[in-house]
Amino acid sequence: MDIRARHLRLLTETIEAVNSTLDLEEVLGLVARKVADALDADACFVYLYDDRAGELVLRATHGTNVEDMTRRPRMRPGEGITGAAAAERAPVMIAAQAHLDPRFKAFVNLPEDEYESILAVPILARQRLAGALNVRTLAPRSFTRGEIELLSAIAAQVAQTIVHAQLYADAQRRVAELEALAKISEAVSESLYLEESLEAIVETTMEAVGATGAALVLEDGNIAWPEGRPGAHAVRLPLRWKRRQIGELVCDRDTPFTDDDRALLTSIAHHAAVALEHGRAVMRGVLAQEIHHRVKNNLQTVASLLRIQARAADADPRKALDDSVNRILAIAAVHEVLTERREEEVELDDLLDRLRAMLLQGLSAGKDVRAELEPVSLAGSRATALALVFSELFQNALEHGGHEVSIELLRRNGDVVLAIADDGRGIERDAGGTGLSIVRALVRDELQGTLDLRGNGGTRAEVVFPA
Repeated sequence: MDIRARHLRLLTETIEAVNSTLDLEEVLGLVARKVADALDADACFVYLYDDRAGELVLRATHGTNVEDMTRRPRMRPGEGITGAAAAERAPVMIAAQAHLDPRFKAFVNLPEDEYESILAVPILARQRLAGALNVRTLAPRSFTRGEIELLSAIAAQVAQTIVHAQLYADAQRRVAELEALAKISEAVSESLYLEESLEAIVETTMEAVGATGAALVLEDGNIAWPEGRPGAHAVRLPLRWKRRQIGELVCDRDTPFTDDDRALLTSIAHHAAVALEHGRAVMRGVLAQEIHHRVKNNLQTVASLLRIQARAADADPRKALDDSVNRILAIAAVHEVLTERREEEVELDDLLDRLRAMLLQGLSAGKDVRAELEPVSLAGSRATALALVFSELFQNALEHGGHEVSIELLRRNGDVVLAIADDGRGIERDAGGTGLSIVRALVRDELQGTLDLRGNGGTRAEVVFPA
């Protein structure tokens, strides 16, 4: 087989292999391997031209390794021997000691100086620079005219394949970006909870750009919803709402962020700002509605308590007023706990401890009060009823009991048990008593529980209701 026929066969095989895929990294890897095989070279380096940066970027090698691909070798057309071929749009061949050529450009992570010869050609797609490639040999070698023509022909044929692979990669990246933005939009629109929306944004951000970590930093400096770990490179993008910065999107990864990455992160930051403000608006509306609802219900409870008190014909006006004040303060304590925790449930041990301290201020002279309170959570609406029950029972124990008063809060067989005991005369058992009437009604109607009063050397009032 003559040399021309061999070169034609090598050209055909290379083109067939390269055209077998549209994956850009695979295409470039095939180019490097097939070109080195076709010219029996020791190494091949393939550079792509970055239009925005105006640089040739090393994207694939065969026969050697780039020690740290996070710092890809880059050169402008005209820099280095390969850059000279790109700038001149013509092959450049040096048979020996290529590293001594004044045009040679060294890279600390690319061992090119170990090669003697180099043949570099531009990759042109319809006269537009798409990249450049070179082949290297460890021994001196003068490439023939036929070999130079073969490498030029391969570069010309694979140019359009590389362009198509770049377009395919761009399209795939754009699809991934649109999917990420769609996922974020869906999370923002579907979730009524701000935390869920922002958590989804952080997780999607990490997936979209292959980040090692991400977080949202709010305007008060608090770091919200951090995920992952720090990386070697970080980017911070402002969250802006109506020309006001309301936070930052912080993203980390081990490799540098490209302009495309930053453009995507900018879009994500915009979605995060919208989610943050809309979520806050929704929460403000929900919170206001909940507050109005709770205040209305509790005002109705206060009105009912005052009516009951007013119907007590033999009540001492001053004591009746003091009792009503304590009941209102008990309801206020529930509000205080709910506001502090910003949750729908109340920790009963905390609530009862506050009420105990409040009631002891005026009625604790000479009293020894012991409390054993287990952690128990209860919905806010039921906590209000229990607060009133506790206030009535504890106040009666302080007023009518002896020297010692004990309080117990515990779980028993799936029920909550509240017990208040004293060593004196204790609570009045008169069914017509205003305080006891209130307790019985609240336990029965609001807590769906039972009240048990026992007298044996004192009084023990035990309230049991389902948790």
